[in-house]
Amino acid sequence: MAQRIAAFDWSGTSLGRRETWSPSLVAAVQLLLASPSPLVMLWGQEGSMIYNDAYAVFAGGRHPFLLGKPVEVGWPEVASFNRNVVDTCLAGGTLTFKDKQLVLYREGSAEDVWMDLSYSPVIEDDGRPAGVIAIVFETTEKILAEKKRQQAEEALLQLTQTLEHRVATEVSARVSMEERLRQAQKLEAIGSLTGGVAHDFNNVLQVISANLQLIELATKSNEALQRRVAAVGTAVARGAKLASQLLAFARRQPLAPAVLRPTELVDGMSEMLRRTLPETIALDIPVRDDAWNIYADRNQLESALLNLVINSRDAIQATGSIAIRIDNVDAQRDARATHAGVPPGEYVRLSVGDTGSGMPTHVKARVFEPFFTTKAEGKGTGLGLSMVFGFVSQSAGFVDIQSAEGEGTAVDLYFPRSLAAEPRAPQSAVSREIRGGETILVVEDDAGVRIAAIDMLAQLGYKVLSAQDGDAALAIVQSGQHIDLLFTDVVMPGTVRSSELARIASGSPYNARVLFASGYTRDIIFHDGKLDEGVALIGKPYRLDDLASAVRDALEAAHAVPSVAPRANEEQVAAQTQTQAQTPTPPPQSHAAG
Repeated sequence: MAQRIAAFDWSGTSLGRRETWSPSLVAAVQLLLASPSPLVMLWGQEGSMIYNDAYAVFAGGRHPFLLGKPVEVGWPEVASFNRNVVDTCLAGGTLTFKDKQLVLYREGSAEDVWMDLSYSPVIEDDGRPAGVIAIVFETTEKILAEKKRQQAEEALLQLTQTLEHRVATEVSARVSMEERLRQAQKLEAIGSLTGGVAHDFNNVLQVISANLQLIELATKSNEALQRRVAAVGTAVARGAKLASQLLAFARRQPLAPAVLRPTELVDGMSEMLRRTLPETIALDIPVRDDAWNIYADRNQLESALLNLVINSRDAIQATGSIAIRIDNVDAQRDARATHAGVPPGEYVRLSVGDTGSGMPTHVKARVFEPFFTTKAEGKGTGLGLSMVFGFVSQSAGFVDIQSAEGEGTAVDLYFPRSLAAEPRAPQSAVSREIRGGETILVVEDDAGVRIAAIDMLAQLGYKVLSAQDGDAALAIVQSGQHIDLLFTDVVMPGTVRSSELARIASGSPYNARVLFASGYTRDIIFHDGKLDEGVALIGKPYRLDDLASAVRDALEAAHAVPSVAPRANEEQVAAQTQTQAQTPTPPPQSHAAG
């Protein structure tokens, strides 16, 4: 650079010929050339440029064009900035800039450049400012790095905020799911307790009902006594209905599901539903011809819809409306189904909505609990919604309630779509004799129920044997005494379960028919909401005519081994049979028809 400066013709610049330079200018140029830092000197009013190697690197493609040129010519894009610098320093001032941003053209393209700049006057021999010395440090890399760091921090902050939002959303969803799980577990626990109570209650009702009917047969000539028996019989029927509702909530009732068209079912109920409503309440049932089929128990579904309509009626103070809607739903795409937590799949949604008073949150949380009701004493049992919940759950469906005070209530019932065709209408039953002389083995652990069943079957002309549990019954079956029908309770004590007893008795060489009786099935003889294939069941409490029909149906049915589950393996059966063989066999109790 020193050689280039020495060879440069300065005669056309404000510095004049080199031989005429003053000692002060020569000293300034020597200092500039010796500095390792980027230095540039702007001399005179024009600001003719002299600079060192370090500044030449900064100037890039413009060097050596800049040498000796006025600063406005060398850097025209920042001419006004440099003119202010020259004027300020020639007036005796100084300037300092930290991270000054300028747009410069380097290598033929515009760049945003950041620099630390210091400007000081160069004093001539006569003491006046004659030029400007500039120290230039480019800080572009540092600034860009800082900007990247800031952008990264902002991105991290945004990610953190987004993450916090996502975590809050997930936590909220988890809390909601845990609350649903707690509610489900609570209802399941209440259901198990309720089912057990219903079982014992049904046994008591069966003893009362059976003996009442036998008394009724024996006192036909006593009208006064007949009236009293009829009154007690009505009370027993009410108790049986209550127990049935309890079992519906507990999801322990044996259903008789079939493929249904919900539109036809609702249409068939419409007239009856309208009769349950006063004229001030309108019932809206839109026509829906393309609704999918479902697989459910018709009687239970009709009862559920009737319960919901009655609840809606009672929630409307004066005037209002009730709507029953049927929709085909894809749970993954339907907002209401997603909000209700319905698993993916295709469903038919039956919704009963009203414009009534709605429910507060604390009431909504308990509506499915048995015996919980907000109605006045004597106006409701509190079993309507619990029965609906149990029935729909047992049918592999889901229930959701949307309600708020003053905004009405909507209850959605979701049933899985059925792709099966509707069955043909059943043919009318053929009248037949309901009495018989076959041999029936009654197996019942409750002595009162067992004796009542024996008396009823004897009244119908059957020969009756009895056993108090499965172990004693198996001994009778294996004793070789001929048995036409095994009539057994579903839930019994002992090592031999009723399902295993039925499998052995109905198999070779015994080939007996099987009829189960129960007030509480506990999933032993029905699964997925329906009776297992080949299983005949009569529910407690049963009447004499119901028992007569059920026994004849079981005796006259095509022989098949009941599909009871779970089945023991052959080793278990053999071991169990050997155990029974080693146990002394009690003599069978025989009860001839009277």
